[in-house]
Amino acid sequence: MNVSFFIAKRYLISKKSHNAINIITFISVAGVCIGTMALVIVLSAFNGISDLVFGLYNTFDPDIKITPKEGKTFLIDPLSAEKIKKIDGVAYYTEVLQENALLKYGDKQVIATIKGVSDDFVKMTRIDTVILEGEFMLKHDSIDYSVLGYGIARRLNISLSDFMHPLEIYVPKRGNQSYLNPEDAFFIRSVNVSGIFSLNDDFDYRYTLIPLSLARELLNRKNELSAIEIGLKQGTDIRSIKREIEMILRSGVISDSPTPPLSPSFAIKSRYEQNEVLFKTINSEKWWTFLILAFILVIATFNVIGSLTMLIIEKKKDIQTLMFLGADKNLIRNIFMREGLMITLTGALSGLVLGLLICWIQLKFKLVPFSEGFVVDSYPVKIIPMDLAMVFATVLLIGFFAAWYPVKIFTRRL
Repeated sequence: MNVSFFIAKRYLISKKSHNAINIITFISVAGVCIGTMALVIVLSAFNGISDLVFGLYNTFDPDIKITPKEGKTFLIDPLSAEKIKKIDGVAYYTEVLQENALLKYGDKQVIATIKGVSDDFVKMTRIDTVILEGEFMLKHDSIDYSVLGYGIARRLNISLSDFMHPLEIYVPKRGNQSYLNPEDAFFIRSVNVSGIFSLNDDFDYRYTLIPLSLARELLNRKNELSAIEIGLKQGTDIRSIKREIEMILRSGVISDSPTPPLSPSFAIKSRYEQNEVLFKTINSEKWWTFLILAFILVIATFNVIGSLTMLIIEKKKDIQTLMFLGADKNLIRNIFMREGLMITLTGALSGLVLGLLICWIQLKFKLVPFSEGFVVDSYPVKIIPMDLAMVFATVLLIGFFAAWYPVKIFTRRL
């Protein structure tokens, strides 16, 4: 057995002549343990929140979305559309036409975004899994229906069982004509509401889903699209699909703008890029929190410095004895360095185990529940092995410097 390791282990577990050293050593281990545990729990909680948010947007947003860079709509020739559908890895192809509109139900009204979608939309997004009331149905027996977000339905006080009062959609007519009757300035259509979905406020208070054919009729746009939404097969490389789509669209897209720019008139975005600000914010919050907790851990390791300093002073006679027996300075320093690292390692391993245990208890028994009406019933937690490795490495690095400083300074003096 290594001599410095053996002596360091004896110093760690043996009773010291001064009880204060035992107490400070225990506090050092506890401080590192609590700091490590906090890092594991907080990072796992942020991972859970990121996973939840990504899952919510996954229910509504596509894997790839094609939108015009200028103007609200664009045209795509049928040949290009067929080529995109036949790309290896493309599972769903949804055409979208959307615009703001006035929704009226009884004596209540609200401004919302009507989103006309083609048939693949429900398969691509699985939005039928988040229907709160009714069912997801946009067309049946040539009759148009709409599906509303929960926030819009609540503002309009919509009842799905009231077939006598359909939802009225008002869309301004294009052009600069003047009308004596204000209602003549709008395209007006009435549809029954088949279902109400609930995701989060971003969607619940914004979107009303209708068939693409009805959206084209209301907006007086025959072939134009606001977006093309594409769902991919699992495991498909998004970057390669984006490159293939870009090559196809360079020759097939006609901009709605009267003077098309020289650069491509479309934007092709992945799901992450569609909500880049949101996901970057969540990610930056996670790492800023990590840095703050790591700084607190640095402060906690001052106990390690104090513990080692007092131990070196107490073991002054032992150091002299070892030097008389032939020990050099490097052996002496290695003894106390390993003592400090063992304190840190004990705290780090204990913190990892406790942090993982608390996360498991939260996953299993839902210690921190959410009130009724939330998307999930308890606080989400997700454990990522890479985060655990990073926490462990960070704690050991901090512990190394906490041990190195007093050992270098005080062994030199002694």
